[in-house]
Amino acid sequence: MAMKLVARGVSYAYVPGQLVLHGVDLTVERGDLVFLLGANGSGKTTLLECLCGIRSPIEGEVLLGEQRLSALPPRERAKWVAYVPQFAETAFAYTVEEMVLFGRAPHVGPFGQPSRADLEKALHALDLVGLDGLRGRPMNALSGGEKRLVLIARALAQEAPFLLLDEPDAHLDPANQHRVLSVIRALVKEGLGVVATTHNPNSALLYGDEAVLLRAGKVLARGQPSCALTAEALAEAYGIPFRVLWDGQGPPAVLPRTDSP
Repeated sequence: MAMKLVARGVSYAYVPGQLVLHGVDLTVERGDLVFLLGANGSGKTTLLECLCGIRSPIEGEVLLGEQRLSALPPRERAKWVAYVPQFAETAFAYTVEEMVLFGRAPHVGPFGQPSRADLEKALHALDLVGLDGLRGRPMNALSGGEKRLVLIARALAQEAPFLLLDEPDAHLDPANQHRVLSVIRALVKEGLGVVATTHNPNSALLYGDEAVLLRAGKVLARGQPSCALTAEALAEAYGIPFRVLWDGQGPPAVLPRTDSP
């Protein structure tokens, strides 16, 4: 049986009695690219953090295959699920190469040192995101977009079968957005399972296999992006009108309507 990452009836609350996720179901298989969309506060990041084990649901469960994710030790969990948060700052001036090499930590013993093979995997991940020329630069000398690319490279170096990305297309120019999402799309075709949050419906329409639209912690719509991300569903999720543009070829695009009050 193919390995799956499954959220089954997941609910979560930061404050008792105030749920931010309400019984959410989600199944991610290897070879899937699933986008989570919804307004700020709709539960996207919280769901990602439950899927990677940072947070434990107050109801429901997250399964890796037939096993509860929470039953796995953190090091073992990290061999299966990699997570790139929206913001990640470090107090130390690590180089780009050192930061990406940290992605190999689950595969190195507690008192071991990264091997030459680990370094090669880290450098390959840097090459995939187009930053191989910055390997010696300190992290604190990078732009915001470059830092995001480094964190994505670190997750790729981790070589986990499932990758969770919180807004991988944020703070990137269009060329780097396309580069990162194209790399992820190619890795998905090779068997990686990916869940990514985004505020750009067009990222899901261009690159995704499935879109899940959240509203106030509940699933409002799900399915193939072109079916789930209708103008009506997006308007309900974000509270503004949208229009769908399609020329009959390729995926559609969605834009906020500007011809309404």
